[in-house]
Amino acid sequence: MSEKKQAEFSTSTGPTRHSHAVPVASFPTHNSPRTWFLTSSLSPLAVRLVRQLLTHGDYVVACLPPHEIDHDDRSAEFRELVNECKSGRKDREGWKDRIRSIRCDGRIMSQCGAAVAEAKHVFGRIDILLCCTSEAVVGTVEELSTTLATQNLVHDQFETIFFSQVNFIKAALPMLRAEHTGHIMVLTSIGGHIGTPGMPMYTAATWALEGFCDSLAYEVAPFNIKVTIVQPHKEIQTLTNKIVFSPSLPYYDSENNPAPSVRDILTNMLNMNPETAIEQSDMDILQRYPKLPGASIDRLVAETVHALTAIGGHENPPARHIVGFEGAEAVKEKLKTVTEELEDFVEASVAVDIFESELKNEARRGKSQAVEEDITVLTTSNE
Repeated sequence: MSEKKQAEFSTSTGPTRHSHAVPVASFPTHNSPRTWFLTSSLSPLAVRLVRQLLTHGDYVVACLPPHEIDHDDRSAEFRELVNECKSGRKDREGWKDRIRSIRCDGRIMSQCGAAVAEAKHVFGRIDILLCCTSEAVVGTVEELSTTLATQNLVHDQFETIFFSQVNFIKAALPMLRAEHTGHIMVLTSIGGHIGTPGMPMYTAATWALEGFCDSLAYEVAPFNIKVTIVQPHKEIQTLTNKIVFSPSLPYYDSENNPAPSVRDILTNMLNMNPETAIEQSDMDILQRYPKLPGASIDRLVAETVHALTAIGGHENPPARHIVGFEGAEAVKEKLKTVTEELEDFVEASVAVDIFESELKNEARRGKSQAVEEDITVLTTSNE
């Protein structure tokens, strides 16, 4: 695997490769505690975020997907947090009164509506809706097309990443519009910019959700509702949520295919812990919740948690925020490639224009200037 492709999906669980200290939690200035509504609260990232919010004095509505709350390992950290809230510790004083746990399946619209109604009844409002549900289906396009079961994985991927989040947003919109305020935050990944071989449906569902949010932002702006897409590196969401592996096909083994093998990378990571060790199959669908050491998880999610607290409820939040140096560099590289391809094929783009226009001439001048700059660079390097 090339170094560049390896960097796009590193499974390092230590400090971020661009090493620097993550600053302490930061929150926008506000006159009173805010109410956060999390669409899924059992991931290690969500648990650490909730702890920061409660420490800050905010209120939290924590939705708990039924299929996850009944999974002992998956829900262990959240149950520990609940025990902290009830502990009577002085540094946890008031926590139990500022958190509301709601069992809710985001794939069912009626349950989303009921959860939003309960949040309003208990805390009076929702200031920040954080859509943070995720799950990664691993399998190439062909591997996900072999049987009815693998085709259903495609459906499940969109249900989890796209439709469940859309359901929560639709349920909350009437309240936010009536209040004439609110902030919808959607936690995705840089997969919204860059496709990953072996995760086409994860990428497609992420792009669908981000496209939905781009349109939504224009629709709700007149009601003073802000929309922000937060994009950490792919590994943040993947290594803190369920991973589902489709049966493999030999044609896509790393020995036969030069494309980066996300399947191999994630399998190696899971096999580092005997409790999550996995042996890939060409017959069965397999799934695991990664179990990383607590300190590794803390480092893995720290930047993202900080970004969410710093941006959530901000008076003028960004439409998109890329978390971390590596993610920003990867997206910049992708945008650079897109720009270069536009310039290379500008003649094909403007050739169909019926009328001569200043924009058409400007596009052609842009290409000519780029060519001249390339010639200058080559000439200088030869000298």
